[in-house]
Amino acid sequence: MAVKDWRKVRREMLIDLTAGSAGGIACVYAGQPFDTIKVKMQVSPHLYRSTLQCLKEMSVKDGFRGFYAGATPALMAQIGENSVIFLCYSQCQKLVQVATGTSAAELNAFHHACSGSLAAFLASFFLCPLELIKCRLQTAREFGTLKPGMGPLSVMRDTFKADGFLGFYNGFAATVAREMPGYFFFFGGYEATKYFLASTNDMKSEKYGLLKTVIAGGMGGVSLWATIYPTDVIKSRSQVQAGASLGFLSLGKQIVREEGFAALYRGISPCLLRSFPANAALFVAYEYSKMFLSELFP
Repeated sequence: MAVKDWRKVRREMLIDLTAGSAGGIACVYAGQPFDTIKVKMQVSPHLYRSTLQCLKEMSVKDGFRGFYAGATPALMAQIGENSVIFLCYSQCQKLVQVATGTSAAELNAFHHACSGSLAAFLASFFLCPLELIKCRLQTAREFGTLKPGMGPLSVMRDTFKADGFLGFYNGFAATVAREMPGYFFFFGGYEATKYFLASTNDMKSEKYGLLKTVIAGGMGGVSLWATIYPTDVIKSRSQVQAGASLGFLSLGKQIVREEGFAALYRGISPCLLRSFPANAALFVAYEYSKMFLSELFP
């Protein structure tokens, strides 16, 4: 590869990393309160029967700051995940182009969906430990592990002490099972919505428009969570239980056997409420950051 070509590839990779990080930050701050409610309802269904009840109890017992419990690891997770996801997504698109014999302009929603699914596998290695810390912070009061000054570092220390390094990967299989199909529908839903909303001269993101990007991004998020929510429930349960021994499928069967199939959809209301604004913010931040950086560093 020529030096000039390598510099171009490196510039594109850095832009994708930076724009993905911007998208992750926007996603967390737009959706963290609903994510906290979702996780609490997933892992403590006996305490929270509805979104409204959980909202009221959190307001009284935890205050405003309680809605942002786990925000630091969530922020780290989203920055790490989205920077890696969008970096890998761009590179996977090139692999799909080679595999299908198409150009970048000829890629359709299915091609984009496959690229996103491949990229998600790599992101799971970064995401799983950070998601585990976030979930344990969000549910510390319910599990009786809440301590004064408790934060990400203390959770990391306790996790390592109890389970060793591999303890940070409790729920890894569930994370992969969630991420790969989830990002298939995430990017597929985003690109399909763009296609249906766009005019003939409107398909490039630079010319797409803010409102349509918001709608497409929101629909991508809804598509993701509506598809993979039961997997996320299993992942959350496995991650908040230190030393959990049940595998992904075994834990899923146990939940259905003991609590019924509906337990796999516990907390889906706040999740869907969160997914539209959070992912709309993510794609707006990503697309416009990428556009700005591409113009700044041509």
